[in-house]
Amino acid sequence: MAIAVLFLPEASDYIAANAQASLDLAVPQASSPFVQGLRAAAKAHSIAVHVGIHDTVLGQEADQPTRKILNRALYINSDGMIQHSATYDKLHVFDYGALRESATVQPGTKFTAPVDSPVGRIGSLICFDLRFPETALALAQPGRSSPWAARPAQIITYPSAFTLRTGEAHWETLLRARAIETQSYVVAAAQVGRHNEKRASYGRSMVVDPWGKVLLCLKGVADAEGNAADGAVEEVGFVDIDLDELERVRREMPLQRRTDVYPELTVV
Repeated sequence: MAIAVLFLPEASDYIAANAQASLDLAVPQASSPFVQGLRAAAKAHSIAVHVGIHDTVLGQEADQPTRKILNRALYINSDGMIQHSATYDKLHVFDYGALRESATVQPGTKFTAPVDSPVGRIGSLICFDLRFPETALALAQPGRSSPWAARPAQIITYPSAFTLRTGEAHWETLLRARAIETQSYVVAAAQVGRHNEKRASYGRSMVVDPWGKVLLCLKGVADAEGNAADGAVEEVGFVDIDLDELERVRREMPLQRRTDVYPELTVV
């Protein structure tokens, strides 16, 4: 089986035990051993990689009291090169319960244009962005004034690290909704299992087709302690992206927006 693109979760480089550790572990993308290792592996195996990482904020010093980091998605092509035009910083930070991402993460300020890949045009979003349908629509069903109106996303990515509580309640529902309303493939590689004494992730990495059918769902955790459901939780899944099927769905059920009644989605 020839693999064209590997999709990895949000924060694939690390998930820290507390806010200070998260800040301390961040290193500039250009010198990150994790990123450089992925680049080398992508080139060696001729596989593109879409991955969530942390990065430092340009111009902020390590001892700066107010410093923050970036929650970032990278696209590394099969030559091992980072396509910087496709780099995306998470727009919506996650503040729920004891988790306060806003304490450490500086939100992004813009979308990035869908990037061409061997499996289709990829539009990048991250985790909590999943709850904001406007973001996926702006990438896959953009308004006429959008810079990528003629080249909309065919695949929306949500590298994620959902909690057990939010995952059980909302994960599959939200992913299927985003796929259906944008008529796109949704690829959601998810962190899974226990990371440290304070944090476990829900898992259940998923791929959904433009009709809302779940094509792949990997295993997840069974409880808040990060215990596995149905055996081991670290898995790799394989899915074929059928762009002919995507075009068929979009052609047979065109989304004719009433922009005479409600605003057109624009990107600033």
